[in-house]
Amino acid sequence: MSLIVQKFGGSSVADTERLLHSAALTRRAYAAGDDVIVVVSAQGDSTDRLLQKARELAPSPPPRELDALLVAGEQASAALTAMALSSLGVPAVSLNAWQAPIEAVGAHGDARIERIGRERIRDALTQRRVAVVTGFQGVNDREDAVTLGRGGSDYSAVALAAAFGAARCLIYTDVDGVYTADPRQCPTAQRLARVSYADMYALSHAGARVLHDKCVALAQERGVEPEVRAVDADSVGTRVCAEGDGRAVVGVTCQPREDGRAAVTVVGETSLALQKRAHAALDAAGIDTLGVDAAERAVTLLVPQESSQQALCAVHDALIG
Repeated sequence: MSLIVQKFGGSSVADTERLLHSAALTRRAYAAGDDVIVVVSAQGDSTDRLLQKARELAPSPPPRELDALLVAGEQASAALTAMALSSLGVPAVSLNAWQAPIEAVGAHGDARIERIGRERIRDALTQRRVAVVTGFQGVNDREDAVTLGRGGSDYSAVALAAAFGAARCLIYTDVDGVYTADPRQCPTAQRLARVSYADMYALSHAGARVLHDKCVALAQERGVEPEVRAVDADSVGTRVCAEGDGRAVVGVTCQPREDGRAAVTVVGETSLALQKRAHAALDAAGIDTLGVDAAERAVTLLVPQESSQQALCAVHDALIG
């Protein structure tokens, strides 16, 4: 059989019921004969709660101490996931960044993975145990905990998949793949079967929160093809790979700006004709265009922040339908 990496986000391990549901997916792969490395995020909003506790004591906590605090969330998730697997009859061991080890360099709060030790994880796999590894964290050359920034657990999963030559890297989240817009904001959003590394990077850079751009860049560099899926045995998901599905417009994102405007970004073709169609859609919806910025494979239209969701849907439906 093969080696697979499964990453479970905070919502997928938020409570006992969800932990057991996620563990059942791992048991299914294990029972099929696969070796499995599981990467976990902190449960639910536990990272936000730890941040709040820190800021109650100090408005700007020392970065080293903040990282030392935040890594506790993933360590709790890893131990609980290993317990959940054991309760389902699957031997498992939890490993934090020091134990794996996951060596990282760079600033606290935004480090990058430099090297992953293989012996400890390989020992677990050889013994037919699932290795449950903490995401979002590493250890630096001073043996201090460092965190990897937003999307750090996805980044950890891709790095582990690359280090061990995994056949698959499954990123489980709360939506069934990558969509042409946030389906919670745009009812007509469509799931993409495949999206290219370049377009996924552009979507991430423009505010899509499915995968962080640092994770996408590493996947492209190391030839890992992450599969973004919902925590559902029947989820189809989206594969991030070298070639997309050939559509001219891949997606539309929207994110607020500090100046009271919102940036609606179209990823894909950036021709003048497409820009005119986007302008016309905003005009038809009665929304002012406050600025335009065109780049390779992306064009951004600035709109009033109070009209951001309406603008997102108007542009999406005009260009994608």
